[in-house]
Amino acid sequence: MLIFITGRPGIGKSTVCMKVMELLKQSNFKIGGVICPEVRVKGRRVGFKIIDLLNSREGWLAHIDFKTGIRIGKYQVNLNDLNEIGVNAILNAIKEADVIVIDEIGPMELKSLSFKEAVYESFKSGKPVIAVLHWRLGRSFIRNLRNLNFKIYEVTFSNRDYLHETIFKGLMKYFTGKSS
Repeated sequence: MLIFITGRPGIGKSTVCMKVMELLKQSNFKIGGVICPEVRVKGRRVGFKIIDLLNSREGWLAHIDFKTGIRIGKYQVNLNDLNEIGVNAILNAIKEADVIVIDEIGPMELKSLSFKEAVYESFKSGKPVIAVLHWRLGRSFIRNLRNLNFKIYEVTFSNRDYLHETIFKGLMKYFTGKSS
C-alpha cells in the first residue's frame, strides 16, 4: 500500500503526515523512514534537517549558508547527509519497520540517485509507505509507478484538519485485511 500526500506549498502536507505517524505509534506500529523538517532562525527558513525515524540520527539536507553541494533555489543540498542518513533510514525501515514514512520526495531529495533507488525499493518492499510528494513532481513521478498500487491524497484547506484520520482508517483496513 503506497500513500502519497501532496498539495501546494505550505498547505500542511508534512503536518498531515506527522499526525498519521502519531496515530500509528499510538496503535503500536513501528515507524521507520525519514522526515525533513524545515529549520527557522528568527522566523526565516534557513534550511532543512534530515532525521532517521528509527534511531533519531539527524543531519542537514540543505542550508542557505552551505558553500558546496547542489543548488536548489537558495539552498545547497548536502548529498553526504542525504545519502548517509536518508538512504540508510529508508533501507533500515524496509527491514525493521511496520510502516515506512518518507517526508518528502522532492527536488532536493531526488538529486541523490541512491535516495531515489531507496525510495523505489521501499515501494516494492510490500510494506505500507506514506510519502509526502512535492507538488511539482506529482504527475511526472507517479507516471513511473504504473505497476504499483497507490492512492494520492491532496491536502486542501477544506480537508487538512481531518485528512490524517482518513488516511489512518485506510491503513487500519489494510492491516486488518492483511491479518485475516
